[in-house]
Amino acid sequence: MMYRNPIIPGFHPDPSICRVGEDYFLVTSTFEYFPGVSIFHSADLVNWKQIGYCLTRDSQLPLQTAWSSGGIFAPTIRWHNGTFYMIVTNVSGLGNFYVTATQPEGPWSEPILVTAIDGKQVGGIDPSLFFDDDGIVYYSGTAGTASIDIHIGKLTSELKPVWTGSGGRYAEAPHIYKVNGLYYFVFAEGGTEPGHMVTIARSETPWGPYEPCPRNPILTHRDRGNCQIQSTGHADLIGAHDGSWWAVFLATRVSNKYPNVHHLGRETFLAPVVWDAHGWPTIGNQGVVDVEMTAPEFMTRAESEQNQTIRDDFNSDALGLPWNFRRNPNPDFWSLSTHRGSLTLKCAPITLNDIAQSAFVGRRQQHFNCRFSVMIEFDPQAQFEEAGITVIMNEEHHYEVFIRGDGRGGRAVAVRRRIGDLVAIVTEEVIEVGNVILSIEANTEEYQFGYEIGNGGRMKLTSGSTRYLSTEVAGGFTGVYLGMYATSNHQPSTASAHFDWAEYAFE
Repeated sequence: MMYRNPIIPGFHPDPSICRVGEDYFLVTSTFEYFPGVSIFHSADLVNWKQIGYCLTRDSQLPLQTAWSSGGIFAPTIRWHNGTFYMIVTNVSGLGNFYVTATQPEGPWSEPILVTAIDGKQVGGIDPSLFFDDDGIVYYSGTAGTASIDIHIGKLTSELKPVWTGSGGRYAEAPHIYKVNGLYYFVFAEGGTEPGHMVTIARSETPWGPYEPCPRNPILTHRDRGNCQIQSTGHADLIGAHDGSWWAVFLATRVSNKYPNVHHLGRETFLAPVVWDAHGWPTIGNQGVVDVEMTAPEFMTRAESEQNQTIRDDFNSDALGLPWNFRRNPNPDFWSLSTHRGSLTLKCAPITLNDIAQSAFVGRRQQHFNCRFSVMIEFDPQAQFEEAGITVIMNEEHHYEVFIRGDGRGGRAVAVRRRIGDLVAIVTEEVIEVGNVILSIEANTEEYQFGYEIGNGGRMKLTSGSTRYLSTEVAGGFTGVYLGMYATSNHQPSTASAHFDWAEYAFE
């Protein structure tokens, strides 16, 4: 049986995995989005279901002023003696900390900060935990490795750089494993770009000295410019319940039209790990992975994602797991109870251009070919009041199709592009009263913006290139989001928009 990569598509980078019996749990980075640290469950390493978030409260995840691609970096999840540990860095506040839970769905504890012997908080990023057989727990991060009192988060030894990698830049994402009595230290090197790679070394003790693998890197696509999969790295290894070994790692997908850029973000991939007769592992086919690969023997089914539609009618008391806010949500800006059966967003003064808590609710774009559409009820009284949908990478790179006042007592539907400091409304049409369906239709090359009123059929307005929302153009570490928003553009307003439903359809 075969499976297809990525196993978790869309912006789900820096995967980390643990096993409890025959169940597998995986977490990924979320950066400035709230809630934080997505957590997934699988019974076969291929078919994953999101079961929640590790960070769901403001006290766990202060992001109010987090910049784009700030916030949460590179979580690690481990399970030991009935407790889950998720350790992570919030670069916009708290620094390195961990939370615990007895159930992966939560509730997760308040943050436990990682502190050094002198009481100062430990710096660096990409923290990891290793529970040794003798009861000693080790902390590793880009600042070094030390033993740690896991009950209080305080290091019990000085930080030490036990291995610094094979010489590639940005050695990060360290993980320690114990296999057949030897300690293995895994690094990501080369930067999370086309030069990304995974390297490994081993030692008889956690402290070294470490012997590097003679065929490092054990995973990289740095010389495979003609491959759709790029930037492979940041791996976490797992011994499966049947004795096989696997690696989850991040990579990006590029298109034939734009082979040097990606916009869906860094995604989660899976590949087998083979140990040779000398005790060294290799990921995939001699360090190379494919879109389609042979599945674990214990996988019993392959879920199809062809031509699916995910619809939310907003009839629940809480938002579904796919939905996120940009930074901590302001409770005055959104509601599921103001207008029952709808998501209500207030025309808040904050715009999508601001590094602040906006009236925005969105989800990841996970497929090249998809359509995001909403039914909106909105009657603006002024031209500065607007509400609609957006495809956004960050404050300086986003497109939106929206409704606003037309300045003459009516209303109009418009499309705006922002690419860096170039901002323009590229089309605008006066529309009649009534509910409107707004839509963004995507393929690998462009976004098409349109609307429908009544039974008039879909009216196409204009398009925008996917390239200008790519990481290589916009910068940062995330992927694009498709979402609903409302704003009064820094003006006082009492207006609100009601979104009756939202659909994400893909093929």
